[in-house]
Amino acid sequence: MTAPSRTSLDGVLVTERDVWRDGPPHELFSQMRAQCPVHWTDRVTEFPGEAGFWSVTTWDGIHAVSRDFETYSSERGGITSLTDAIMPLDLQRSMFIAMDPPKHDRLKALFQRGFTPKRIAAHEDAIRSIVVDVLDRLEGRATCDLVDDVAQPVVARVIGSFMGIPPEDDAVWARLMTAIMAAGDPDITPGGPESVMQRDVPELFRRCGELMAARRESPTDDLTSVLVHAEVDGERLEDHEIVMGFFLLMAAGNDSTKATYCSGMRALMEHPGERAKLLADPSLIPSAVEESLRMFPAFAHFRRTATRDTELQGQPIREGDKVVLWYSSSNRDESRYEEPDRFDVTRSPEHQAFGAGGRHYCLGTALARLELRALFEETLRRFPAMELEGPAQWVESPFVSQLKTLPVRLEGGAAVP
Repeated sequence: MTAPSRTSLDGVLVTERDVWRDGPPHELFSQMRAQCPVHWTDRVTEFPGEAGFWSVTTWDGIHAVSRDFETYSSERGGITSLTDAIMPLDLQRSMFIAMDPPKHDRLKALFQRGFTPKRIAAHEDAIRSIVVDVLDRLEGRATCDLVDDVAQPVVARVIGSFMGIPPEDDAVWARLMTAIMAAGDPDITPGGPESVMQRDVPELFRRCGELMAARRESPTDDLTSVLVHAEVDGERLEDHEIVMGFFLLMAAGNDSTKATYCSGMRALMEHPGERAKLLADPSLIPSAVEESLRMFPAFAHFRRTATRDTELQGQPIREGDKVVLWYSSSNRDESRYEEPDRFDVTRSPEHQAFGAGGRHYCLGTALARLELRALFEETLRRFPAMELEGPAQWVESPFVSQLKTLPVRLEGGAAVP
């Protein structure tokens, strides 16, 4: 293993749960960018069988790694800082996000046609109707939890409609996705990460198996049917590959928009001057969406594995080393943004919330942006004076960067014409 150079950050364990109890450790990341932009963490205390890893914290560093799949593999070691501790590597490799070219490109291309901006735009009325319907359910209430009462039902129905899931099953699929993605949070998975593999993943396979059987008997035009009948290199996908492809689309559809919407709304309530700009000029909402994506990316990191000895920003890296890309850090890189910790709805920034380019750039960017725009527009129209009702709580996770509670008071404002 490569011997890291000595810095004042030696011994810092970046993924320890206590570090993430109140959300991403932005002060720590700022120190890392300044002192040690490629930083070595030698162990993961909670999972002693896992090897240490390099943390890449700057915009330029993540950009370089993301565009060099030959040196930094998504397939060799999986896509998170943990190789096998929660989801076994073999299961990860069944998703195209954990594949390298050429197989990655062929499998991703199956879905790319369904997620073009033009095709997604055709769904705008349906998505806005889902948002309005969910907000209608708050009629007569003084308070709600923005995570459970607005964000989760909206994103579950949107991705459920793409996957061909009936509305009555949205809640059970949302529960499964949240449990698997937030494995280890004491409130979401009180049984610990082990319970995810013992209970939730088997349930995922069982329920998805029922959907697969139905699509084989009666093909439809939803994405589940696309997976079931897809061919890669002239061969149908195996059952576990279908399940994990289904999981990837469902998990991304549930977690990404939910995370950024809730944190963005919280920022607007904490910065009423910024909210006033949107209320006065709703044409700024797309800019606010991009600023929310920059400041609150749904996934704190993804990971690569070095395929050869190399060097990154002056730091030697050995073949086989884990290389973790911290988007929560790069999106606040001082070299890219003026006052990076300031929420500015007029900024309309470029960001790395969907990745940093290259083959693994997020498939669902157009859908996420459309959902976020509809959510912000309709929420602000209906509840322009929404206020925080109590403290928000973060999911305790160095992977998913999202709130698990966001209590708000709805009263106090009339609808904006």
